[in-house]
Amino acid sequence: MTDTKARITAEELLRLPDDGKRRELVEGEIREMAPAGARHGRAAMRIGTLLDRHATAQRIGVVLAAETGFRISRDPDTVRAPDVSFVSQGRVPREGIPEGYWDIAPDLVAEVVSPNDTAAEVQSKVQMWLEAGVRLVWVVYPDTRSVVVYESLKEISTLTAGDTLGGGTVVSGFACQVSEIFE
Repeated sequence: MTDTKARITAEELLRLPDDGKRRELVEGEIREMAPAGARHGRAAMRIGTLLDRHATAQRIGVVLAAETGFRISRDPDTVRAPDVSFVSQGRVPREGIPEGYWDIAPDLVAEVVSPNDTAAEVQSKVQMWLEAGVRLVWVVYPDTRSVVVYESLKEISTLTAGDTLGGGTVVSGFACQVSEIFE
């Protein structure tokens, strides 16, 4: 990940040309990220598919894929893009999903850890999501086939392949075996 130091707004980030680079905005500073690897992409797709099937069937909300930006703070702006996110139906505006960045924190985010992600970067991102109001964060580790579940910075559990990952009160009724994520 590389950082550039010029401060910009979420609107300016949205207007940048599509040059194939993945970007987030953290306190007004652009963070460019390398494209994800295949194992990362597969895990994110599995989580998104499993969540989307459930959310659609139950009509409880919308699931969004990676690259979906959420503005979680302003002045300076922070726009983060989780690998998978869920927004409950009651929080979706009547006019529908916005065209640009969504000015809310999702109810749930899943972040899939890449080999080049540092522990400090992952923890910082988890903390940022929770402070923004995300109610449930799943950090997925393809190398160990495990998921660390954060309901807060104090309520943390680690699940492995034989365990069941649940949506709790955030994604009512959702459950899958952790091993399903890595199929």
